[in-house]
Amino acid sequence: MQRVHCEWGLSGVEVLRDHAAVMVIVDVLSFSTAVDVAVHRHARIHPFPYGDEDASRAEAERLGVRLAASRSAGGQLSLSPASLMKLNPGERLLLPSPNGSRLSLACGRASVLAGCLRNAKAVAAKALALADGGQIAVIPAGERWPDGSLRPAIEDLLGAGAVIAALGLTGDPEAEVARDAFLSAEPHLAHTLRGCRSGQELIEREHAMDVEIALDLNSSHCAPMLKNGAYENAA
Repeated sequence: MQRVHCEWGLSGVEVLRDHAAVMVIVDVLSFSTAVDVAVHRHARIHPFPYGDEDASRAEAERLGVRLAASRSAGGQLSLSPASLMKLNPGERLLLPSPNGSRLSLACGRASVLAGCLRNAKAVAAKALALADGGQIAVIPAGERWPDGSLRPAIEDLLGAGAVIAALGLTGDPEAEVARDAFLSAEPHLAHTLRGCRSGQELIEREHAMDVEIALDLNSSHCAPMLKNGAYENAA
Protein backbone atom coordinates (compact mmCIF):
# COMPACT_ATOMS: atom_id res chain seq x y z
CA MET A 1 0.00 0.00 0.00
CA GLN A 2 1.24 3.47 -0.85
CA ARG A 3 2.25 5.44 2.25
CA VAL A 4 4.07 8.62 3.14
CA HIS A 5 7.11 8.44 5.41
CA CYS A 6 8.92 11.19 7.28
CA GLU A 7 12.38 11.24 8.86
CA TRP A 8 14.83 14.02 9.68
CA GLY A 9 17.99 15.10 7.89
CA LEU A 10 20.71 13.12 6.17
CA SER A 11 20.13 10.05 8.33
CA GLY A 12 16.47 10.15 7.34
CA VAL A 13 17.44 10.25 3.67
CA GLU A 14 19.78 7.30 4.14
CA VAL A 15 17.09 5.25 5.91
CA LEU A 16 14.38 5.89 3.31
CA ARG A 17 16.05 6.44 -0.08
CA ASP A 18 16.16 2.76 -1.06
CA HIS A 19 12.46 2.32 -0.30
CA ALA A 20 10.95 5.53 -1.70
CA ALA A 21 10.08 6.31 -5.30
CA VAL A 22 10.04 10.03 -4.48
CA MET A 23 11.95 12.06 -1.89
CA VAL A 24 10.73 15.55 -0.95
CA ILE A 25 13.44 17.70 0.66
CA VAL A 26 12.02 20.41 2.94
CA ASP A 27 14.33 23.22 4.05
CA VAL A 28 11.96 26.16 4.52
CA LEU A 29 14.50 28.74 5.79
CA SER A 30 15.79 28.83 3.23
CA PHE A 31 17.05 26.35 0.59
CA SER A 32 13.70 24.93 -0.60
CA THR A 33 12.09 28.37 -0.60
CA ALA A 34 15.04 29.78 -2.55
CA VAL A 35 14.76 26.97 -5.10
CA ASP A 36 11.03 27.58 -5.49
CA VAL A 37 11.55 31.31 -6.07
CA ALA A 38 14.28 30.66 -8.65
CA VAL A 39 12.39 27.94 -10.51
CA HIS A 40 9.27 30.13 -10.56
CA ARG A 41 11.41 32.61 -12.52
CA HIS A 42 12.38 29.84 -14.97
CA ALA A 43 15.92 29.61 -13.64
CA ARG A 44 17.78 26.39 -12.80
CA ILE A 45 19.45 25.74 -9.44
CA HIS A 46 22.42 23.40 -9.05
CA PRO A 47 22.64 22.27 -5.40
CA PHE A 48 26.12 21.94 -3.92
CA PRO A 49 27.31 21.11 -0.38
CA TYR A 50 28.27 24.15 1.66
CA GLY A 51 31.65 24.66 3.26
CA ASP A 52 34.40 24.53 0.61
CA GLU A 53 34.58 27.79 -1.33
CA ASP A 54 37.32 26.56 -3.66
CA ALA A 55 35.32 23.45 -4.55
CA SER A 56 32.17 25.55 -5.12
CA ARG A 57 34.05 27.93 -7.39
CA ALA A 58 35.61 25.08 -9.35
CA GLU A 59 32.24 23.34 -9.81
CA ALA A 60 30.57 26.56 -10.99
CA GLU A 61 33.36 27.04 -13.53
CA ARG A 62 33.08 23.43 -14.67
CA LEU A 63 29.34 23.78 -15.22
CA GLY A 64 29.58 27.28 -16.69
CA VAL A 65 27.08 28.71 -14.18
CA ARG A 66 27.01 31.58 -11.71
CA LEU A 67 28.04 30.89 -8.13
CA ALA A 68 25.78 32.18 -5.36
CA ALA A 69 27.47 34.52 -2.89
CA SER A 70 27.32 34.34 0.87
CA ARG A 71 24.02 35.58 2.27
CA SER A 72 25.98 38.14 4.29
CA ALA A 73 27.46 39.66 1.11
CA GLY A 74 24.30 41.66 0.53
CA GLY A 75 22.95 42.77 -2.83
CA GLN A 76 24.10 39.60 -4.60
CA LEU A 77 22.45 36.34 -5.57
CA SER A 78 22.60 34.06 -2.54
CA LEU A 79 20.64 31.58 -0.43
CA SER A 80 18.33 34.50 0.37
CA PRO A 81 15.04 33.95 -1.50
CA ALA A 82 14.62 37.73 -1.78
CA SER A 83 17.89 37.98 -3.71
CA LEU A 84 16.76 35.34 -6.20
CA MET A 85 13.82 37.46 -7.29
CA LYS A 86 16.44 39.19 -9.46
CA LEU A 87 17.17 36.03 -11.46
CA ASN A 88 16.46 36.14 -15.17
CA PRO A 89 14.70 33.33 -17.04
CA GLY A 90 17.16 30.70 -18.20
CA GLU A 91 19.85 31.63 -15.67
CA ARG A 92 21.74 28.82 -13.94
CA LEU A 93 23.04 29.21 -10.41
CA LEU A 94 25.18 26.97 -8.21
CA LEU A 95 23.65 27.25 -4.72
CA PRO A 96 25.74 25.86 -1.87
CA SER A 97 23.77 25.20 1.32
CA PRO A 98 24.59 23.28 4.50
CA ASN A 99 21.36 21.29 4.61
CA GLY A 100 19.01 21.29 1.62
CA SER A 101 21.71 21.01 -1.04
CA ARG A 102 23.51 18.21 0.75
CA LEU A 103 20.31 16.21 1.23
CA SER A 104 19.20 16.77 -2.36
CA LEU A 105 22.37 15.11 -3.62
CA ALA A 106 22.09 12.11 -1.28
CA CYS A 107 18.79 10.61 -2.51
CA GLY A 108 20.14 7.90 -4.74
CA ARG A 109 17.84 6.81 -7.56
CA ALA A 110 14.63 8.29 -6.14
CA SER A 111 13.00 11.26 -7.85
CA VAL A 112 13.80 14.39 -5.81
CA LEU A 113 11.54 17.41 -5.25
CA ALA A 114 12.17 20.57 -3.22
CA GLY A 115 9.17 21.27 -1.01
CA CYS A 116 8.29 24.24 1.16
CA LEU A 117 5.24 26.07 2.45
CA ARG A 118 4.96 28.09 -0.76
CA ASN A 119 4.58 25.05 -3.01
CA ALA A 120 3.26 22.31 -0.71
CA LYS A 121 0.19 21.46 -2.80
CA ALA A 122 2.03 21.60 -6.13
CA VAL A 123 4.85 19.40 -4.84
CA ALA A 124 2.41 16.91 -3.31
CA ALA A 125 0.54 16.60 -6.63
CA LYS A 126 3.79 16.04 -8.53
CA ALA A 127 5.05 13.54 -5.95
CA LEU A 128 1.89 11.46 -6.33
CA ALA A 129 2.24 11.48 -10.11
CA LEU A 130 5.91 10.54 -10.05
CA ALA A 131 5.51 7.84 -7.40
CA ASP A 132 2.81 6.06 -9.42
CA GLY A 133 1.69 4.13 -6.37
CA GLY A 134 5.15 3.83 -4.84
CA GLN A 135 6.33 5.11 -1.49
CA ILE A 136 6.89 8.82 -0.83
CA ALA A 137 9.37 10.15 1.73
CA VAL A 138 9.21 13.70 3.07
CA ILE A 139 12.46 14.85 4.69
CA PRO A 140 12.53 17.90 6.98
CA ALA A 141 16.15 19.05 6.71
CA GLY A 142 16.57 20.71 10.09
CA GLU A 143 19.43 22.98 11.09
CA ARG A 144 22.74 22.43 12.89
CA TRP A 145 23.85 23.16 16.43
CA PRO A 146 27.39 24.59 16.81
CA ASP A 147 28.75 21.07 17.44
CA GLY A 148 27.38 19.91 14.08
CA SER A 149 24.53 17.84 15.47
CA LEU A 150 21.04 18.05 13.99
CA ARG A 151 18.75 20.77 15.35
CA PRO A 152 15.15 19.86 14.50
CA ALA A 153 13.66 23.06 13.08
CA ILE A 154 9.99 23.85 13.56
CA GLU A 155 9.69 25.53 10.15
CA ASP A 156 10.82 22.32 8.43
CA LEU A 157 8.44 20.22 10.52
CA LEU A 158 5.58 22.48 9.41
CA GLY A 159 6.72 22.54 5.79
CA ALA A 160 6.92 18.75 5.76
CA GLY A 161 3.51 18.61 7.40
CA ALA A 162 2.02 20.89 4.75
CA VAL A 163 3.24 18.56 1.99
CA ILE A 164 2.04 15.48 3.88
CA ALA A 165 -1.40 17.02 4.46
CA ALA A 166 -1.69 17.78 0.74
CA LEU A 167 -0.68 14.23 -0.20
CA GLY A 168 -3.71 12.82 1.60
CA LEU A 169 -2.04 9.43 2.11
CA THR A 170 -1.90 7.14 5.09
CA GLY A 171 1.37 7.85 6.84
CA ASP A 172 3.76 6.48 9.38
CA PRO A 173 3.31 8.00 12.86
CA GLU A 174 6.20 10.40 12.15
CA ALA A 175 4.40 11.65 9.05
CA GLU A 176 1.08 11.95 10.83
CA VAL A 177 2.63 13.99 13.65
CA ALA A 178 4.19 16.38 11.11
CA ARG A 179 0.83 16.71 9.33
CA ASP A 180 -1.02 17.37 12.58
CA ALA A 181 1.59 19.94 13.64
CA PHE A 182 1.02 21.84 10.41
CA LEU A 183 -2.77 21.70 10.67
CA SER A 184 -2.55 22.98 14.24
CA ALA A 185 -0.16 25.82 13.34
CA GLU A 186 -1.80 26.83 10.04
CA PRO A 187 -4.18 29.45 11.53
CA HIS A 188 -1.20 31.32 13.06
CA LEU A 189 1.54 30.31 10.64
CA ALA A 190 3.03 33.79 10.25
CA HIS A 191 3.35 34.26 14.01
CA THR A 192 5.02 30.85 14.33
CA LEU A 193 7.59 31.35 11.56
CA ARG A 194 8.48 34.87 12.62
CA GLY A 195 8.90 33.77 16.23
CA CYS A 196 10.76 30.46 15.79
CA ARG A 197 14.53 30.29 16.31
CA SER A 198 15.40 30.20 12.61
CA GLY A 199 12.98 33.03 11.81
CA GLN A 200 14.38 35.18 14.60
CA GLU A 201 17.94 34.53 13.42
CA LEU A 202 17.08 35.75 9.92
CA ILE A 203 15.17 38.78 11.19
CA GLU A 204 18.07 39.76 13.45
CA ARG A 205 20.42 39.54 10.43
CA GLU A 206 18.12 41.87 8.48
CA HIS A 207 16.64 39.12 6.30
CA ALA A 208 13.05 39.52 7.48
CA MET A 209 11.83 39.50 3.86
CA ASP A 210 13.10 35.93 3.49
CA VAL A 211 10.77 34.86 6.29
CA GLU A 212 7.83 36.66 4.70
CA ILE A 213 8.49 35.00 1.35
CA ALA A 214 8.77 31.57 3.02
CA LEU A 215 5.43 31.76 4.84
CA ASP A 216 3.37 32.57 1.72
CA LEU A 217 1.46 29.30 1.88
CA ASN A 218 0.64 27.63 -1.46
CA SER A 219 1.32 30.79 -3.44
CA SER A 220 3.46 28.87 -5.95
CA HIS A 221 2.42 26.32 -8.56
CA CYS A 222 6.01 25.16 -9.09
CA ALA A 223 7.24 21.68 -8.30
CA PRO A 224 11.05 21.95 -8.43
CA MET A 225 12.51 18.59 -9.47
CA LEU A 226 16.16 17.59 -9.56
CA LYS A 227 17.07 16.65 -13.15
CA ASN A 228 20.64 16.11 -14.35
CA GLY A 229 22.02 17.80 -11.25
CA ALA A 230 19.78 20.88 -11.26
CA TYR A 231 16.34 21.83 -10.00
CA GLU A 232 13.84 22.91 -12.64
CA ASN A 233 10.07 23.10 -12.75
CA ALA A 234 8.40 19.73 -13.18
CA ALA A 235 4.80 20.93 -12.73
